[in-house]
Amino acid sequence: MLEAAGWGAAGGAALLIGAVAGLVFHLTSKTVSLITAFGAGVLISAVTFELTADAYEGGGADAVAIGLGLGALIYSVVNAAVHKRGGRNRKSPEWEHGNEDESASGLVVGSVLDGIPESVVIGVSLLEQGKVSGAVVAAVFLSNVPESLAASPGLSKQIGARRMLLMWTAIMLVAAASAALGYGVLSPDSAYTIALVQSFAAGAVICMLADEMFAKAIKHGGQWTGLVTVLGFAVAFLLTTLE
Repeated sequence: MLEAAGWGAAGGAALLIGAVAGLVFHLTSKTVSLITAFGAGVLISAVTFELTADAYEGGGADAVAIGLGLGALIYSVVNAAVHKRGGRNRKSPEWEHGNEDESASGLVVGSVLDGIPESVVIGVSLLEQGKVSGAVVAAVFLSNVPESLAASPGLSKQIGARRMLLMWTAIMLVAAASAALGYGVLSPDSAYTIALVQSFAAGAVICMLADEMFAKAIKHGGQWTGLVTVLGFAVAFLLTTLE
């Protein structure tokens, strides 16, 4: 369980790295958007090969259908609530500060919402394979970077750099706990349940890609968005062939 938590924290650590980079480098909106596109491509690969395909092998078509539907539905409902709390642009270079508490809290809740299903799958991959999936960890890491990268300059002005870094650290710890939960609660013999968890996470991640990552990446990434997305997919697929 501790190993799963460590890998979950490694994926969540991207939030801290992105936050520091956002404060130090002041990257353009286009650069942040292209990083988002690369992370989206990595997640597409992870959803395809590490989640849905594995879920089908372990639980069959019904597990995949049930998990995808529930994951997509629950993510969409909760995400709509997050938007109302000020987390609408949490993966966008346009992250704005409206009401201070509402925007910051919306960003926190949205980041936790995005990170939980990804981190649970890190723990499940360790449980199922006996070793963590490097492709899944890479996917989680690379999808987290643009979120804090985009939000940190505005957020540091709103709540201060120290408080902001503590906030991202807390979210990283939630990611670690989620990965430990994915490992500790399930049994390696419960193939159908594992398949449900994998496909549930896949449904949530696909919704996140459509609702949060692609829309924000395309707006500022321009004509290179598709190419960079494919590059991210190719790199992640290569990682799966090396495992």
